[in-house]
Amino acid sequence: MTSNIVTEQLTDAGRRIEHDSFAIVDREAGPHHYNDQQWQVVRRIIHASADFEFNGLVRFHPEAVAAGLLAIRRGAPIVADVEMICVGLSTPRLDYFGVATHHFIADADVIAQAKAENSTRAVQAMRKAQQLNLLDGGIIAIGNAPTALLEVVRMTSDGLIKPALVIGMPVGFVSAAESKALASELRDIPWMVIDGRKGGSTLVVAAIHALLALAEAEQTQLG
Repeated sequence: MTSNIVTEQLTDAGRRIEHDSFAIVDREAGPHHYNDQQWQVVRRIIHASADFEFNGLVRFHPEAVAAGLLAIRRGAPIVADVEMICVGLSTPRLDYFGVATHHFIADADVIAQAKAENSTRAVQAMRKAQQLNLLDGGIIAIGNAPTALLEVVRMTSDGLIKPALVIGMPVGFVSAAESKALASELRDIPWMVIDGRKGGSTLVVAAIHALLALAEAEQTQLG
């Protein structure tokens, strides 16, 4: 039983249901190769999707969880590819760590630039985030747009940005699997990805909520 307060459900009934759900996931997931902290992320993804195939599909850079926790403790921004991620994240949990979320996919200037360059809004949104200096040291959270992840890979590979963590979980059929494979080849930038076509904003939210819970538990242990 966790001693977390901020990152727990707000009622006893809610906490019991969530804890019982996690216990079922732990029992039915079978063997896995994840360490304890990585498993907290994976089981929340399974909990959010009821899909046990994520046991094995989720992959981590060796420093991914530690980098994510440090970024959260520092109040680093989270830049998402779509509004759904920002809406899905718990405001009280983010506020506890002073973390702000950002998305630019629907901004008029982003749309205009995408049309002018015949690119995608997701690409231009990531470029706008770079121009606003939100990507260096931030958490980049991508659950919908493979082109956003491809642009992040390009910018990191070109040395234009150095995010604290890239969460690359876009869902889809065109470039989704390929974008995540490329992200997993980054060596100096920590990443979390879901192999293949599966993914989605809900799973990114679950991963971030897992990091927030781990950050609170770590903070409690440190006193």
